[in-house]
Amino acid sequence: MKREDVIKLLGADWGRYEALVREALQSDIDLLNTVNTSLLSNSGKQLRPLLSLLTARVCGTVTDDVLHCAAAAELLHNATLIHDDVADESSLRRGRPTVSALMGPSAAVLVGDFWLARAVRMIIGIEHQNEVIPLFAHTLSDLAEGEMLQLQKAASADTTEEDYLRIVYCKTASLFEAACRSAALAAGAPQELIDAAGRYGKATGIAFQIRDDIFDYWDEANIGKPVGIDLKEQKITMPLLGALRNVDDPGRYREMVREIPSHPEHCDTLHRLVLENGGVEYATLRLDDFINEALSALELFSPSEEREALASLARYNAIRKK
Repeated sequence: MKREDVIKLLGADWGRYEALVREALQSDIDLLNTVNTSLLSNSGKQLRPLLSLLTARVCGTVTDDVLHCAAAAELLHNATLIHDDVADESSLRRGRPTVSALMGPSAAVLVGDFWLARAVRMIIGIEHQNEVIPLFAHTLSDLAEGEMLQLQKAASADTTEEDYLRIVYCKTASLFEAACRSAALAAGAPQELIDAAGRYGKATGIAFQIRDDIFDYWDEANIGKPVGIDLKEQKITMPLLGALRNVDDPGRYREMVREIPSHPEHCDTLHRLVLENGGVEYATLRLDDFINEALSALELFSPSEEREALASLARYNAIRKK
């Protein structure tokens, strides 16, 4: 099932969600409205709200509170991307200039803060706010901890697969989990289905990030940013971890990662190492593990078009090219 088919399935609920996001971002500051309109026109896949609304459908119905949770997830996600582009000094996002590149880092931070504030406001006052607010607060904490752990591991180059999965959970999967779990809560689902929705979101989020990390070693990727960035930033991701399992002296290559700031030519050596020693193949196998975990979580829900759409979105991680 294609993304367009999922949006068609959601019908009026998707339109209500989009209207809510636009309304949430309105300001009496013309410059801010101009920036926000530009960002909305390049809003990407919007996977998190898609998962939120589909999760609510398989649990019951899309209430106003569900829409608020879906909108909050997307606003929070984009706020962190805007901030990430400042921290990473990125000039492109989804193939277009970043706010930071166009307006400078100070203005970009303020725009990100605005989106984050509107995300918080979105879930204040909903019926299940006592459960939902801690979910999103925990996600924000995860994001910060994941970034710091990644920086720590970039310097030491001793990332294990356990470390990597923790970073991936904190930086990506935590918000996927919160989007699905909050939607199930807002839809009034029983605890068993709330937990299943959380497991589905977490596994789908991890699979999504592993696929992105595979793209960094794939010259044909169409992800709106240059490939090879992870190595330049000394990030040891699943493809490199897979290759290191198949060499006699992994410590030698970890030392190369540590030396990248003074020896950028090591990036080419490490790139070849991954391609020639099964790194991408290993990452793909682990990707499949998490897709299967997501599909297993869906078995608790009654068969429906929405459940099949959730399954399709999980499986899409195995084949997407952007």
